[in-house]
Amino acid sequence: MTNLREDVRNIAIIAHVDHGKTTLVDELLKQSGIFRENEHVDERAMDSNDIERERGITILAKNTAINYKDNRINILDTPGHADFGGEVERIMKMVDGVILVVDAYEGTMPQTRFVLKKALEQNLKPVVVVNKIDKPEARPEGVVDEVLDLFIELEANDEQLDFPVVYASAVNGTASLDSEKQDENMQSLYETIIDYVPAPIDNRDEPLQFQIALLDYNDYVGRIGVGRVFRGTMRVGDSVSLLKLDGSVKNFRVSKIFGYFGLKREEIEEAHAGDLIAVSGMEDINVGETVTPSDHQEALPVLRIDEPTLEMTFKVNNSPFAGREGDFVTSRQIQERLDEQLETDVSLKVTQTESPDRWIVAGRGELHLSILIENMRREGYELQVSKPQVILREIDGVQCEPFERVQCEVPQEYTGAVIESLGQRKGEMLDMVTTDNGLTRIIFMVPARGLIGYTTEFMSQTHGYGIINHTFEEFKPRVKGRIGGRRNGALVSMDKGQASAYAIMGLEDRGTNFMEPGTEVYEGMIVGEHNRENDLTVNITKEKHQTNVRSATKDQTVTMKRPRKLTLEEALQFINDDELVEVTPQTIRIRKTILEKSAREKEAKRIKQLMQEED
Repeated sequence: MTNLREDVRNIAIIAHVDHGKTTLVDELLKQSGIFRENEHVDERAMDSNDIERERGITILAKNTAINYKDNRINILDTPGHADFGGEVERIMKMVDGVILVVDAYEGTMPQTRFVLKKALEQNLKPVVVVNKIDKPEARPEGVVDEVLDLFIELEANDEQLDFPVVYASAVNGTASLDSEKQDENMQSLYETIIDYVPAPIDNRDEPLQFQIALLDYNDYVGRIGVGRVFRGTMRVGDSVSLLKLDGSVKNFRVSKIFGYFGLKREEIEEAHAGDLIAVSGMEDINVGETVTPSDHQEALPVLRIDEPTLEMTFKVNNSPFAGREGDFVTSRQIQERLDEQLETDVSLKVTQTESPDRWIVAGRGELHLSILIENMRREGYELQVSKPQVILREIDGVQCEPFERVQCEVPQEYTGAVIESLGQRKGEMLDMVTTDNGLTRIIFMVPARGLIGYTTEFMSQTHGYGIINHTFEEFKPRVKGRIGGRRNGALVSMDKGQASAYAIMGLEDRGTNFMEPGTEVYEGMIVGEHNRENDLTVNITKEKHQTNVRSATKDQTVTMKRPRKLTLEEALQFINDDELVEVTPQTIRIRKTILEKSAREKEAKRIKQLMQEED
C-alpha cells in the first residue's frame, strides 16, 4: 500500500487577471495565524514587484505555505496572463491540485481557460472558488454552469468534473459551501482543500529525485533552484548529482535548503518527498534539471518550456538626447542586464546581432517584453526598441505563425465595428453571445501579428466601454498578406528646440498632438499622429512673430486641446517598422529610425521599389 504524507497539500491557485486570487491568498495567510497580532501585512502581499502592485497582475510565480490545524498547505500563486505561460506550465508539475478562482459576475475568461487547460492536462484535482460573491450583480449558479461547460470543453475526466465549489468574498475574508449565506471566516475553504486535494506520496526512504521548476537569483548565493522533492530526502551537506538537460552530469554539495513559511523563506536542514523547497549551491542550474544521488542517477521527464512568440530589437540609445537621464547607457551595461534577466526568465531569448549595440530579444508576448523594458527603465537604463514582430515557425515543412483566441465584451451598438476591424485583421469569428446585461460577447481566432497595436483601435471603437482579452492558442499556417498596423501617418518634427503653444495650435487640424508646450524635441522625433495615411514633417518649435502694431481686436483667449500622452505599451503599439521607441528613466519618446528627412525619403523609395519587385 502506498504511504501518503497526510500532513502536506501542494496546490496552485489560478484565475483570470483581477478575479481576486492574490487577495484570496492574503486572507488565507492572515487567517492561518501565520502573522503576529501586531505585524503589519501589506495588501496583496504576494505581489512584491512594484509593477505587479501598480497593474494588479501577478508576473512571477510565488510560493507561500500556511499551517491549518496539523497540516502544511503549500500554495503557489501563478500568473494569470498567457505571456507568463512558461511559469504556469512548470508550476502544474509541482502541485497535486488547483484552486480555480472565478469572478461571481464575470464568469470564465480567456486566461482562466489557458491556465486551466494546463492543469487538467496534468491530471490535477480542481477546487472551484466563486469569488466576489458579495457583488450585488453576482450570479453564482450561472458561473458554476459556465465552469462546468469549460471543463467539458477542455476534456476534463469524470473525477475532475466532480469538483467541489466554495463561494467566497476574499475582500471580506469569508467563505461558505452555500451561495446564499457566508460563514464568518474561510474555514470551509481550508477544509475543502484538505478533503479534496490529494496528499503527496511519502517515499522518503527511496533514492532522491528533486526537479527544478523555477529559478531565483541572489547576489550572495547566486542561482537558486526552486522545485519539488518527488522522491527521497535531501539534507544540507549531501553530495549529489545534477543531471543537465544536455545529458551531462555535474556533482556538487547542497550548501543551503530553504523552506517556505508564510511569506518568508527560512533555512531548513532537510526536506522530504512532497516538500516544495529552494536549493542553493549549484551555479549552473537550469529549469527542468533533476538532482539525484551520485550512485542512483535517474532523471525525471524534462519540463517543456513555451517558446517565444514575439521578438523586438533592443538598441543602445543614439538619439540627440541620449545620456541625459540614464545611469546605464552603454552596450556593455545593457548586455549585462539582459544576461541577468536570462538567469531567471526561461521564456526569454536574447540573440546578439552583428552589431555590438543591438540585440534581438524574444519573449512570450507584448506584456512580457514591455515589463522587462519598464523594469530596465526604472533601474536607470536608456535604450531604444523596435516594433514587435511575430516569430514564424516551420512545422512539417509549412511556415506557421502564432494565433490568439480573442474574447471581447462590447455594448451592442459597437459590435459591428469590432467584427469588421477584427475581420480586416484576418480574424475568424468562433462564437457570439448576447449576455443578460446587454453586452455582446464575441470570440475570435486572430493571427498574433493582427493584434499588435489593436487595443488602442478597439478602445476608440467602443468609446472605452469594451473589454478585450486575448491568449495564445496555437501555431497555424501563415496567413498571406500584410495584417493590421497603424492606418495613419505620423507628425514628425523638422528641427530641434522646444515645442511652442503657437505651433501646436496651428497643427491641431492636422492630427493628434502628443506634446506639451515647452517639451524638448529633435529632428525626426514623432510629435503626433497625422489624420491622413502619409507622414508629415512639421515645425513644432515655430514662435509667433511679434509686431509693434496693436490690433483693435486683441488676441482672443484660445483653448488648446490636451495632448495625448502615450504609455510605454501604447508607444510600442503605435510605432511602425521604420520607427523606434526611445526609453529613458523619465521619458518615453517616439522617433523615426532615420532622423534626417531627405535620407528618410530616399530609404522609403528604396523599400517601395523592393516591394514592387517582389510583387
